[in-house]
Amino acid sequence: MYKMRKLCLSVVVLFAIILPLLNACEQQPQLVEKVATKPVPTHLVMVFPSSAVPKDLLLVEDEINKYLIKKMNATLEIRPTHLGVWWDKVDLMFASNEPFDLLFTAGWLELGQEVAKEQVIPLDDLLEKYGQDITKVLDPAIVQGGKLNGKIYGVVTNKEFAATKGLVMRKDLVDKYGLDLNEIHELKDFEPFFQTLKQKESDIVPLQTRSDRTPLTLMMQYGKYDMLGDGPGVLDRNSSELKVINMYETPQYKEYAELMYKWNQAGYINTDASTTNDNEVYAIKAGKAFAYAESLKPGIEVQVSRDTGMPMVAKELTKPFTTTADTTSAMFSIPSTSKSPQEAMKFLDLLYTDPYLLNLLDWGIEGKHYIKKSDHIIEYPPGVDASNVGYNLNTPWVFGNQFQSYIWSNEDPEIWEKFKRFNEEADKSLALGFVFYTEKVKNEIAACLEVDKEFGPALNTGSLDPAMVLPKYLAKLKEAGIDKVIQEKQRQLDEWAKKHRVG
Repeated sequence: MYKMRKLCLSVVVLFAIILPLLNACEQQPQLVEKVATKPVPTHLVMVFPSSAVPKDLLLVEDEINKYLIKKMNATLEIRPTHLGVWWDKVDLMFASNEPFDLLFTAGWLELGQEVAKEQVIPLDDLLEKYGQDITKVLDPAIVQGGKLNGKIYGVVTNKEFAATKGLVMRKDLVDKYGLDLNEIHELKDFEPFFQTLKQKESDIVPLQTRSDRTPLTLMMQYGKYDMLGDGPGVLDRNSSELKVINMYETPQYKEYAELMYKWNQAGYINTDASTTNDNEVYAIKAGKAFAYAESLKPGIEVQVSRDTGMPMVAKELTKPFTTTADTTSAMFSIPSTSKSPQEAMKFLDLLYTDPYLLNLLDWGIEGKHYIKKSDHIIEYPPGVDASNVGYNLNTPWVFGNQFQSYIWSNEDPEIWEKFKRFNEEADKSLALGFVFYTEKVKNEIAACLEVDKEFGPALNTGSLDPAMVLPKYLAKLKEAGIDKVIQEKQRQLDEWAKKHRVG
């Protein structure tokens, strides 16, 4: 009986609690509906290369997320990753099946390998349904640049679509020792000035390089040839033939390798060149280097001055050139591990037409990281400069529609118009639009890559005598199957030319 009374009492108490809540729900049904139907924000993770992880990254993330929750009920986690460890980090993320949603990619970042491994998904349907602003902004031919095996795997950033190569240098030392850049026509013309620097500025390295990025790699791989996608086999930009050749057998490659060796022996190149992957900017910032090789474009001097924190000048050593790789030098893909591919595409779409969101990502928070001089011109706030600003990705070329990015007050206000002319006036590769499919020779490409890892750094940086190393390099490339890769590239290029080449 006691247990029965206790149960009855419990029921009465429970109803006393529930009835007022039910009455409240009847009086405010819209409140119940709002609580019941409000979805949890989608969390997106974006991974891209950067030389720095800004100290105010989380502050900027918070501002982006306040906006994104209102705009598309999503939040964004930004993961800038040092390029020196990029491949290892991304490979680990895929190996561990880690979910993330937006992955920076490019022709030079092995998009073909990611597609072959099914690490990224086709984007055609997503672009059609959720990327309509992207396809309105980009030229249709540029949209197709992210296509492999007949499907689009990368959304192309709207930026410059040509490249030219040269050196960027500290202006103070150019002025101090009277270097006349008009007298510089080839890379080797810098030699007397490097000798002067070595004698008079013994603490400063004339030419900062790293194992995978030197004047040799930039001038050869991009300035002289169209690399024709992944794997060995290139097209001479000065040839009228669509003939795939072995770049490492050319007189030009040998000439540059010998120059790098000569300069390394003379002490003009940093001693850790063959082993370091550190961004050259760090050495300039620290006052330890004079120059480094760089891809040039309109406004590059201001960009690298902002990167290094000191005035820089540039000397162009090639002519602007457009290849398929240049049109796909900055893209975003959606990984196969993404749990929210639709929302990922919706976010990408915003970056092409929403200047507020784009510039938050590019430059940070207005009033804290920059102030506006006009609608599109910005500068640092009082007391803030390139050396102490809290948000300094400085990579507007990575994201969305760069032509909507704010322009710094020390930049040319006509910079975006000059970008467009730069694109229009550049020489075009005979193979522009050609994409190499690697599946049939993926094993040979992987084997050649291993050979390159063994010999490339020493040749790129002049650490070893090419007279000794180059013959061994060529022999091992032959053993790895370089001729088979070149033959397959030639076959595909010939087939492509039948359908696409005019004349």
